[in-house]
Amino acid sequence: MSNTPMAASPLTRAVLEIDEYVSGLGWDQPARLFALVDTARLRTEQPSLADRLGLMGESETSGLTPIEQDEIPTDRPLDEFLGTIAWPDAVAGCALTVERLMLPPSAEAQVPQDLDEAALARWVADHPERQEVRMTVAVLREGARESALRLREKDSPTEVLTGSDLVPGLAEALAATFAE
Repeated sequence: MSNTPMAASPLTRAVLEIDEYVSGLGWDQPARLFALVDTARLRTEQPSLADRLGLMGESETSGLTPIEQDEIPTDRPLDEFLGTIAWPDAVAGCALTVERLMLPPSAEAQVPQDLDEAALARWVADHPERQEVRMTVAVLREGARESALRLREKDSPTEVLTGSDLVPGLAEALAATFAE
């Protein structure tokens, strides 16, 4: 992982690793879901998988390994899909990348009232101040959260904003996948 700060927490490093991976695929990508597994546990319990992932030769003893899951269906709302997920005990956390259009807070007063979801999406897409953003949000089973935001107009690893509470709604939806 070339651009991830070594001093960052394992969760922050995982989020930035996922951001860098998805960034390499370019923009206009579908949402992607990742399981986060404890790297040391993966090496111990699944050595052949760890070897295929190139993890056996690494000296780091802590960390999280992102494992991309099957493609997310595009024929249903994301929140509905997330409500169907249950993770096995071996999964320490999960992460999701999704691209969205966003507006600055100053545009909130301009939003026309009584628009349905499709009309609102068209209005936002046509707004001159819209920004394309890729959000990578991760949560751990025990509650920790981290996010990375990358604007399309500032598409550089040095311009990625990170923080634990940048996309709270999405973090809540991901955390709910661990609810019993």
